Amino acid sequence: MKKEWLKTLLALLGIFVVLWLLRQFVFTPVIVKGDSMDPTLHDDERVIALLNFQVERFDIVTFPAPDEPGKNYIKRVIGLPGEVVEYQEDVLYVDGQAMEEPYLKEYKEALTDGLPLTLGPGHKTSFSFGKIPQGKILVMGDNRRISKDSRSIGFIEEATVAGDVKLIFWPPEDIGLINH
Repeated sequence: MKKEWLKTLLALLGIFVVLWLLRQFVFTPVIVKGDSMDPTLHDDERVIALLNFQVERFDIVTFPAPDEPGKNYIKRVIGLPGEVVEYQEDVLYVDGQAMEEPYLKEYKEALTDGLPLTLGPGHKTSFSFGKIPQGKILVMGDNRRISKDSRSIGFIEEATVAGDVKLIFWPPEDIGLINH
């Protein structure tokens, strides 16, 4: 009887250690707060962010909020170090090349005020971020009209990116991979 109890305890301890190691080195759970990533992510959804990854354009990443200590933001990577990023009448241009942003289609189709979804400082319809410095990235929320992102908080240190959001695990009806 004692031998079985010890085996069970060791098995549970082994499972705990494996889960702890995965949490420390492979993934981290994150709670979405706010509506800045609608319609891709919703307030109070629980997501999994992978650790130790290469940042790529259109990844959804989590990072410490530069303007609110103790808080993290979740945003989409729009520009990478060394690139020139600009918007002209709601079209993203990276180094002069127009880029598709299909994840914004739902919001763009719902607009009725005649203005573009992506507005710059002073509600400009065309604006440029200029060249992104080395070691920095440009991030924006998908809900462009309300998102606090690189338009107001500036570029983000690439080294501070904590994880690449890949999977929604709560609520159950939303479980699945996030399409970039």
